[in-house]
Amino acid sequence: MMMDGGKMKEQSHLLSLLVAVVALCIIGFGDFLTIGYVNGDQYLIGMGSYDMTGPAAKVNMMGYANLDQNTAGIHFRLRARTFIVAAADQSSHQGGARFAFVNLDAGMASQLVTIKVLERLKSRFGNLYTEENVAISGIHTHAGPGGYLQYLIYSITSLGFVKQSFDAIVTAIEQSIVQAHNNLKPGSIFINRGDVENAGINRSPSAYLLNPPEERARYAANVDKEMTLLKFVDGASGKSIGAFSWYATHGTSMSKDNKLISGDNKGAAARFFEDWFTSSTKYSSSTIITNSSTSSDMEKLIEKAQEIKATGGKPCGKTTSQGFKVRKNDGSLFVGAFCQSNVGDVTPNVLGAFCTDSGKPCDFNHSSCHGNDQLCVGRGPGYPDEILSTKIVGERQFRKGVDLFKSAIEELSGKIDYRHVNVNFTNVEVELLNGGDKVKTCPAALGPGFAAGTTDGPGVFGFQQGDTEINELWKKLRDVLKKPSQYQEDCQKPKAVLLSSGEMFEPYAWAPAILPIQMLRLGKLVILSVPGEFTTMAGRRLREAVKETLITNGNGEFDDDTHVVIAGLTNTYSQYIATFEEYKHQRYEAASTLYGPHTLSAYIQEFNILAKAMAKGEKVAKGPSPPDLYSKQLSLSINPIGDTPPPKIKFGDIKEDITQPTSGSFTKGDRPSATFWSSDPRYDLLTEGTYAIVEMLQVKRWIPVYDDDDFCLYYKWKQDNTSWNSLATIEWEVPKETSSGVYRLRHFGSYKKTKNAPNEYFTGASSAFTVS
Repeated sequence: MMMDGGKMKEQSHLLSLLVAVVALCIIGFGDFLTIGYVNGDQYLIGMGSYDMTGPAAKVNMMGYANLDQNTAGIHFRLRARTFIVAAADQSSHQGGARFAFVNLDAGMASQLVTIKVLERLKSRFGNLYTEENVAISGIHTHAGPGGYLQYLIYSITSLGFVKQSFDAIVTAIEQSIVQAHNNLKPGSIFINRGDVENAGINRSPSAYLLNPPEERARYAANVDKEMTLLKFVDGASGKSIGAFSWYATHGTSMSKDNKLISGDNKGAAARFFEDWFTSSTKYSSSTIITNSSTSSDMEKLIEKAQEIKATGGKPCGKTTSQGFKVRKNDGSLFVGAFCQSNVGDVTPNVLGAFCTDSGKPCDFNHSSCHGNDQLCVGRGPGYPDEILSTKIVGERQFRKGVDLFKSAIEELSGKIDYRHVNVNFTNVEVELLNGGDKVKTCPAALGPGFAAGTTDGPGVFGFQQGDTEINELWKKLRDVLKKPSQYQEDCQKPKAVLLSSGEMFEPYAWAPAILPIQMLRLGKLVILSVPGEFTTMAGRRLREAVKETLITNGNGEFDDDTHVVIAGLTNTYSQYIATFEEYKHQRYEAASTLYGPHTLSAYIQEFNILAKAMAKGEKVAKGPSPPDLYSKQLSLSINPIGDTPPPKIKFGDIKEDITQPTSGSFTKGDRPSATFWSSDPRYDLLTEGTYAIVEMLQVKRWIPVYDDDDFCLYYKWKQDNTSWNSLATIEWEVPKETSSGVYRLRHFGSYKKTKNAPNEYFTGASSAFTVS
């Protein structure tokens, strides 16, 4: 007897659910995190993670293009997180077809970073990992060091190329991939989906409304709320080893005035998720001795703390700070990543945008106040505390991630596949769907709406989102740099060309022309690697077009259950992609759609070519190679040339010790802090180490319990106004789960006496204090 496909699929789902319920009953809910249903070793899976924090002083941050926003400390560290999945080929211990997906706590990917990473991988692995099967995606934090992209327009505010920033990212990607490769083992992958509530709203709703009413009517909201999560389970032990998810919201909870390196809300979600999974490393009964909180015991602790004074600066070894890390990276840690998607018009500042002078909502069409774009600013859920907003939006993604992780029972199976092509987007001929009309994309250009900025970070005074005209003064200033060609002006309409970056090549290219587009397949999941920020509706159109092409050409291999996700800001960066209708409005996203009104149509056309090839099992031509501009990079930033402390002072000495509370003890939510005589953190990034820790006294030993990778501990750097020496302030916001006891703050750093001298390392600790 033959069954129809729908009934067979329904019974298959019921069987999977039954297996899951039985497993829960056998193993028990207490071990839920270690449940695994192995699919016969169909896949090899591997996780990797590596520190990519970069220079924490005097380097302009990538994202807001604010010349004054230079790094001055660390909120929490940045990481490159990788998963590799390979077919379990019995004839090879390395497995068969594979791809590597890297998630960066960075503003975006960089073409130059991709080129140099692939060179390093080739020297290690031959042709195992190439541009075809490696995807490098940024979470879009606006609080990471810049200067690592190769096109001039993206490095102007960082005063050109910043080699230290670039090297930190390249090395972290390489090392995370090496870890994931070395960790490859048989395992299972589960997929789950669900909506994230109140973590993003549309920051350009007037542009969204220009999309056809019948199209908008198909969706419940003007942003995509769905998160897609993959759960990776070790086949031998049944333990979970990682989780990667995709969801669209901007990394702009931290404002353009922030100067602490931060992964913003997605980096925070990743830190919360990893700490939740490995919570036994924090304050477990095996590592922490909980002190009694009776008044007499607290009096004894306070007396003990008063006896322990600041240590003064002391020399230490190069790797000493690594030994004090709370999370030591041995390559076996659980890896949780929160990746970016079609984020173009989605802001985490969910309370809306308001005028800073009146407190009233901003103008709907232009996001300005009385014509002034700089007065219109979005508010996060923790307003006016941007760190609280970052935490709240991060927690909302983290909690949904945990829900999806716990309930993930749908196991992926099927083919691993990929397609990749390089396309010159400055001159793509596109055949439109309205009867065969042919149009072309344009050389890259930015409009005046780009200069206006967004409600997340207002731009230059005198511009508004939606501007389609440029005043004569700005035209004259523009023409000094480069007067756009008549072809460019006609091609970009209705955008007025403020900066014809695609026609500017001195001293080297200002904007990308050749872009990589890529498709990765893992069974029923298809990941679209896009080198930019698709708006909500643009992303929806791309996903639907690709899915339809796969189903139409796949001979039954693809169906309605095929799930397509967009991985935004991947492999390189080319700014925004708005729909044709949104482009007419010329808000920020449209003004930043580089290649003209038909950019999205070009993407859909080129991705459909990849999708058809994947569905039919055909290869695609590689396309033109992007340029390697490493040798042409210019840098005007000044590196430190040597440091000495003030007379009779050692690096690591206390300048301002802990101010003891009048009650004698700090409580949850207090912020004890200490300031140390220090050095420029650029002498050594202390990669996989720390500049700051909180130590707890336990049986006459100091045990590190928090470091600068924690959300609650802040490392702040500045220069002393009188001596121009460096100062490091360590500030700890005491978490609610903190045990009563005796604590102190410790600082690590390094310096050179002269530019060419060897690095020397130091540490120092504050006086002790109590927490009750």
